[in-house]
Amino acid sequence: MKRITSLFLACAIILSGCSSMNKTGQGSLLGGGAGAVVGAAAGALISKDGKGAAIGAAIGTAIGAGAGAAIGHKMDKKAEELAALENAQVETITDVNGLEAIKVTFDSGILFPTNGTALSEASKTALADFAAKMKDLPETDITVYGHTDNTGTEAVNERISNQRAAAVESHLAANGIAKARIHAEGKSFTMPVADNATVEGRAQNRRVEIYVSANENMIKQAEEGKLE
Repeated sequence: MKRITSLFLACAIILSGCSSMNKTGQGSLLGGGAGAVVGAAAGALISKDGKGAAIGAAIGTAIGAGAGAAIGHKMDKKAEELAALENAQVETITDVNGLEAIKVTFDSGILFPTNGTALSEASKTALADFAAKMKDLPETDITVYGHTDNTGTEAVNERISNQRAAAVESHLAANGIAKARIHAEGKSFTMPVADNATVEGRAQNRRVEIYVSANENMIKQAEEGKLE
């Protein structure tokens, strides 16, 4: 059994919070479905220390409700498919354009050894599966964030988190995801999802998150009624 954390949009921010349990070894799908679209202006993921990270490329103009619903439907279908991933949780969130996006968090245990940056064989398989499932949705951006617990100095954790995110980026690219679609970044220990004072909490904070959001081409197709 795994602890999982849901993200919900409240006005212009997404707060991480409510946790539940899912079956071991299988992805879990959480969040709003049925093409839900919330007309918010921001999709910042707010950490406990107030630092955040925006998901999606802001296009600078309002997006119509019809286009938003079409993108939401597309993301719902993909989220349901990604929920079959092993050792991952899948959530629907809202990006900077107020559009539905997808967050995939892989179990820390399958990704990296403590203080290590080399992908395990299990995580290579899981990431290859993710890449295969994303090949039929090329009009999306992929954002990869690496996170650590707060053990060690800020400089060391920043380096490790960046190298972990880069390792995931490289493996996704090697498995067919165009590198131009991927943005990888380390977040060090600035965005914890659990208490770093406990062993269990630190394990949850050592994680990699992958976000899938509509790119400008998908938004344009949706606005023109051409998104299938």
